[in-house]
Amino acid sequence: MSLHSNTSRQLRVVAIGGGTGLSTLLRGLKRYTTAPPGVTIAPCDLPCHIRELSAIVTVTDDGGSSGRLREELNMLPPGDVRNCMVALSEDEHLLSRLFQHRFRHGDLEGHSFGNLFLAALTEVSGDFAQAVQTSSQILATRGRIYPSTTANATLSARMDDGSLVSGETNITASKRTIRELMLSPADASPLPETLDAIATADLITLGPGSLYTSLITNLLVRGIPEAIAASRATRVYICNLMTQANESLGLSAAQHIEKILNHARARGLAKDAKIFDYALINTATISAATLDQYAREGQTPIAADLDRIRDLGIEPITGNFLHEGDVLRHDYEAVADSVLELALKR
Repeated sequence: MSLHSNTSRQLRVVAIGGGTGLSTLLRGLKRYTTAPPGVTIAPCDLPCHIRELSAIVTVTDDGGSSGRLREELNMLPPGDVRNCMVALSEDEHLLSRLFQHRFRHGDLEGHSFGNLFLAALTEVSGDFAQAVQTSSQILATRGRIYPSTTANATLSARMDDGSLVSGETNITASKRTIRELMLSPADASPLPETLDAIATADLITLGPGSLYTSLITNLLVRGIPEAIAASRATRVYICNLMTQANESLGLSAAQHIEKILNHARARGLAKDAKIFDYALINTATISAATLDQYAREGQTPIAADLDRIRDLGIEPITGNFLHEGDVLRHDYEAVADSVLELALKR
């Protein structure tokens, strides 16, 4: 079914992830949503296929401005949530400049305005999740944003040499390769609204984003993998374009999926349970200049081992999902179009 056909079907969409990958995807999905109540937007020639858009965002960052606010104010890290709010806002250009602005001097040096905005709302409301919803209303975001858990959760990782590294910043900075990721407290729970969104979704996406610290971390939250497995939604894994230092160097697309499934099963997901129906894999050629740039960090394009993905019971969807600029990103319009088409076909 074409996205531009005269269909009245309206989808409920849940996007799970973190970092720049999730906010990039949300920019593409936002084009297909209706405006929030009371907000007038310019006419759009795209069909509005999304009636409800929900983002489930990892909250384990402990570095930079987010880490400082987390330590000093005992609040959840706001950085990834802030990026999603900007991506879903009505006036993204203005808000992006304001919310991403970092102070350069004094005690506020290094803090972004958006992080401080969420910190202030958290103090006013006494609850981070409520602060996120209130700020979303103020900014007229075209979707709802949920932290994956409201527990003050931290990450630890077992590395390839057997050592244990604690804290997301230390894990990312390590020169070793991650073998196993763990969440503390181990019984960290999601919001009821998160599980409700997953249960009623027509489309659920995971990715793109750092394999462990943006994707797997969400599936370590108690109840989320089981909710995805029980959902009747179209479930799509969006594979990264390049391998990433200490998270996925040398891993193929199928191996990314296997790492995700292994962690979900270690948390109690049944061995035969499915959490993906499709995997979106880029097969377009990346320019030599970009490849050289990433090769300096040991990063290479993720191998599209399609038969191995099919052996996992997942159908690969291939195509050109590239956007090459100063850095390599997904083409959010192409990705959004593809995942919505998959959901509409079902």
